[in-house]
This record gives sequence, C-alpha cells and structure tokens, in this order.
Amino acid sequence: MNIRFLETFVWLARLRNFRLTAERLHTTQAAVSSRIASLEQDFGVRLFDRSAREVALTADGGKALVYAERMVKLMREMKDDMSDREDYAGVIRIGVIESIVHSWFPDFLGRLHKAFPRLQIEIASDTTIHLHEQFNKGNLELVLQAEPVIGPQVSNLALCEFPMRWVGSPKLDIGSETLTLSDLAAFPVVSFARNSGPHAVIERLFSGSGGVPHINCIASVATMIRLATDGFGIAAVPPAIIQRELNEQSLHLLRVDTEFPALALIACLRSDHENPLTETVARIAQETASDFALNWGHEIARLPSPLAAAKPATGPAAAA
Repeated sequence: MNIRFLETFVWLARLRNFRLTAERLHTTQAAVSSRIASLEQDFGVRLFDRSAREVALTADGGKALVYAERMVKLMREMKDDMSDREDYAGVIRIGVIESIVHSWFPDFLGRLHKAFPRLQIEIASDTTIHLHEQFNKGNLELVLQAEPVIGPQVSNLALCEFPMRWVGSPKLDIGSETLTLSDLAAFPVVSFARNSGPHAVIERLFSGSGGVPHINCIASVATMIRLATDGFGIAAVPPAIIQRELNEQSLHLLRVDTEFPALALIACLRSDHENPLTETVARIAQETASDFALNWGHEIARLPSPLAAAKPATGPAAAA
C-alpha cells in the first residue's frame, strides 16, 4: 500500500477540501482524487461522502483513518530515524545526465554533503536512456534525468525545466537576423544522442521545413559544446550549460523563428520506502533545482509545471 496515498487520505480527512489538500501536498486536485479512488478500490469501501460542498468521512472512512494516521506517523518516525545526519553512513547511488552535471549538480552535492556528512555518494553520469536501464535493474536508487520512469512503486519529482536555444560560433558568421529552419539547414547540426528527446525534436522540426541538415549525434555534452565552439556546426542546447561560452562569446544565441521545446528535468526514485533517505535526497535535489531556476531567471531555467513529473513518456527517451 502506498504511504503517499494514505498521507493524502489523512490530509483530506483533516481539511475536507480537495483544493486545500492538493495545495498542502504540492500536487493537483486530480492527483488527490486519483489517490483516494485507488484507496477506495483497495479497501472495497467508500471513504468520503462527496455529495456535500465539503467532503466528509463515511463511517468506513472514520475506521480507516485511525489506522492510516498510525501508519503515516510510523513512517514519519522511521524517516526521522533514518535521517540522523551525523550518524548516517550509508551509500546512495545516483545517476545524473550531463546537462545537470554542467549546471546545478555541484551545488546539490554541496548541500547533500552538508546535510549528511558521512553519506557515501556513488555517481553515474550517462544518458537518460542508459540511466533508465540501470535504474530498472536496481543499480541506482535515484536518477536525475530528462524523462519520468513509468512503473509500479516509482515516484517522479519535477525538478525544473531548461529552455533550449540554437547556438553557433562567431566563426560561422551567421549574423544577428532572425533565422528560419531552412536557414539553419544550411549548417551541420550537433545533436544530443540518437533517439534522445532533443534529437527527436530536431528531426520533427526539420521534417516539415523543406530542408534537412546533416545531423551529428553526440553522446557527450562536453564534446557537443567543443564542436559548436570550434565552428563545426550549430547546436540546440540549454543556455544553462554554456554560460562560460556565452560570457566569453565563443558561442552566440541564435534568433530562430521556431521555438525549441524546453527540457524537463525529473528525479526518479522508488516509492516502496525501503530506503526513506532516498526521498530526502530527491527533495534536496528538487530544492536545489528550484533555487537555480529562481536565481538564474526564466531564460536559463524555469520552475516546472505541476504535472511535469506525472506526465507519461510519449516519445523517445531523452538523453541530455
């Protein structure tokens, strides 16, 4: 049984309002309703009477509430015990994509070390596709990537969104005028890995533009940036990861008449509560990403939409 669902049940019983409960749990009213419906299906009874303006517990709901409060309280005590920061000396294995490594990941590691000074952190940096595979095999407790993991006993926390921009080296002498996709097609394109989300977007954009560029798929973000600064071709990347190159003017943001979708960043972890520390670490990552977005501004990073982490993958897995 999902503890998060029980926590939602307890808060709805206290607040008697779906909107207030959603705000308290930083989720949506639809998510609250879905969690309650799932519990009612599991128990085989109605927990709330929804006929009134304010929801009210049924008789069966009142009985279930006693046990739910005990279970939520016990889980909170367990988390507090596992989060004894000075004494905790376990190991957590974190997978992370390069776009995060090149932006707010160092700050996240600093916060994590301050919170848990004896915690051993094992880091695997790879594409979302490979991190997804390693997570499903149980080799990673937490992955910070560009797609949610859809499956039972898995939680996805929205971190932030990185706007994507076309960039090019001054060596290409592109100019400052607004470009069309047909204009961009005259240059080689340096792309994230094949079958990644950004690569799929590039193929989709140019498929209807009348011109198809030569696309070079690169798994390494550092290599992508190097090729772009050397003038090998243009690239679509988050400005968050090329701040040094922009400041040094070795790369310029290009003005293009077609917007490139933002890159949504997600923390994926198991919600079976075998290791409550993992959720605490994921929350620290979420706070770090939010602070990064607030400090750098809308053009560099954005706070996620409420449904970003819950949205199922509908296309190729991203690799950034």
